[in-house]
Amino acid sequence: MAVLPIRICGDPVLHSPATEVTEFDSGLRELVQDMFETTTAAPGVGLAGPQVGVDRRLFVYDWTDDADVRHRGAAINPTLWISPVPAGDADPDTESEGCLSFPGERFPLRRASRAILQAVDVDGKPFEVRADGWLARIFQHEFDHLDGLLYVDRLTDGYARTAAKIERKRGWGVPGQSWLPGVDHLEG
Repeated sequence: MAVLPIRICGDPVLHSPATEVTEFDSGLRELVQDMFETTTAAPGVGLAGPQVGVDRRLFVYDWTDDADVRHRGAAINPTLWISPVPAGDADPDTESEGCLSFPGERFPLRRASRAILQAVDVDGKPFEVRADGWLARIFQHEFDHLDGLLYVDRLTDGYARTAAKIERKRGWGVPGQSWLPGVDHLEG
């Protein structure tokens, strides 16, 4: 197992829709294990294939809720059904999220409160997870990566301007930049 470099916004793989996984083999299992290890090292709660330079529709998630229930899995070729996104401004205290591909920052973003994830696992076996709250947010965030979207692409008004300023100041927004969890120190 290995910790993988995480691509930073601006890398083309992060801004293009990912392609379906077609080979369910030992290489896929190793990639998923490396993605879990990278998520832990970062630390994060999820990681999508494009974030580690892999143009494939898959993500991992690993999050423990307030009731000490661990939600962990790999979603391959997922579909995601969400409840309507509430109108209004996002609450900075309860609706802020971050991203390993825009490291060190958090911004409020309104998301649907419920989601249904349908996918297959590393063996190609279908599964479904019904989620609400933070787990639903994780699923939406990671699913966006598979469509070439970062959460900062969804920010509105002043938050979008602030994110753009941070991106320029740190020299992000260009191809080829990455960081290695556990090794690189990033400002933020």
